[in-house]
Amino acid sequence: MLTAARQQLILSLLADKETVRLQEIIEQTNASESTIRRDLDTLEKKGKLKRVHGGASSATPAKVEATMKEKTEKFHVEKDRIAAFAAGFIKENETIFLDAGSTTYLMIPYLDPSITVVTNGPGHLPMLAEQGITTYLIGGFVKAGTQAVIGANALEDLRQYRFDRCFVGVNGITETDGLTTPDPEEAAIKKNVLAQSLSRYVLADHSKFGTRTFTKFGELEDAILITDTSTPATEQLKDKTEIEVVHP
Repeated sequence: MLTAARQQLILSLLADKETVRLQEIIEQTNASESTIRRDLDTLEKKGKLKRVHGGASSATPAKVEATMKEKTEKFHVEKDRIAAFAAGFIKENETIFLDAGSTTYLMIPYLDPSITVVTNGPGHLPMLAEQGITTYLIGGFVKAGTQAVIGANALEDLRQYRFDRCFVGVNGITETDGLTTPDPEEAAIKKNVLAQSLSRYVLADHSKFGTRTFTKFGELEDAILITDTSTPATEQLKDKTEIEVVHP
């Protein structure tokens, strides 16, 4: 395979998955490891991707965030598996926080009606009501892309609550930068939620590992990480925090 075609294939793989392992690229291109490493170095210098441990991730700017619709469509099967597993931690009559993420949304059908939910996700409300779950929506500014309620009013409203458990989404997880998300105001909500919860869970499909975004909201050890696949990026973090891998 010619160099240009091989590098285009690498970019196509990243467009589908956001993060791709070195071994997977080798298998897809039938090229040597040293050749693929040179390709990744070249593409990184051109700003086409980011090198991460064991592979590469897409070069999306750190402050750019997908819309709720785009998030919902990506890795839907994997996210549903994570959501069902995460819901299994909740006990009857507990009070939990669900943030405005696409994976937390998928938890709702698995929730017991005895619990109480506080959320900053207006899009969660119809399904929560359908499930007969007591729900509180914090007030504030509604962000257009992710439909999350954020801002000073949201933080003030949030401070009155205490949670048995919280479930939050994440955009990037790395050993050096911890838990990150593109929007500082959304990060402030997540950071406060973690501080106000007895048990904390971060829901992350495999594409989030090895990726860094603009704003840090927590350390790796601040929460249990629940993901769908064991990769080199997740394995290297296991001595830093608890990671639950949900197998099919």
